[in-house]
Amino acid sequence: MSDNPLAAIRTLFIERYDNLKARVTRRLGSIDLAGDAMQDAWLRLAGAETVSPVHNPDSYLFRVILNVAEDRRRRDWRHRNIVDIDAALDVSDESATPEEALLAQSDLEAFRKIIAELPERRRTIFLAARFGNIPRQEIADRVGISRRSVAREIMLAHMHCMARRKEFRE
Repeated sequence: MSDNPLAAIRTLFIERYDNLKARVTRRLGSIDLAGDAMQDAWLRLAGAETVSPVHNPDSYLFRVILNVAEDRRRRDWRHRNIVDIDAALDVSDESATPEEALLAQSDLEAFRKIIAELPERRRTIFLAARFGNIPRQEIADRVGISRRSVAREIMLAHMHCMARRKEFRE
């Protein structure tokens, strides 16, 4: 490889673009996904300032492209599966008295504030599991973590909600 590993990687990317795209297409099963991953990988490489010396540049490029595709898949999943808390909790009770409606509205606002305090990933997992009724294994696959980690995130979110709920009621 040359004295500048990043320049050599960029050159290799251009020279082997068609071969890389074909391999990525086979792996991802979609030419559109592969094309998007290739473009995002190029942008990542173009924006990089340095790269450590690479022993196997072909494997390195392939892994960069697959990592970019996985990052994109996770980001897209989060955007598609974020449960609109307003829509999920907008349930009207025609038999409620004005006082009950006011208390329910107050509880709902408190819940929104409590949920907003959660870290983004934990909030996404909690809402997907509790309000989106998405199975834990599916959430784990989409987020790229273990099912046990999903269960832990849900438990921590639930504990946070319960603790903060007590504070709001005091």
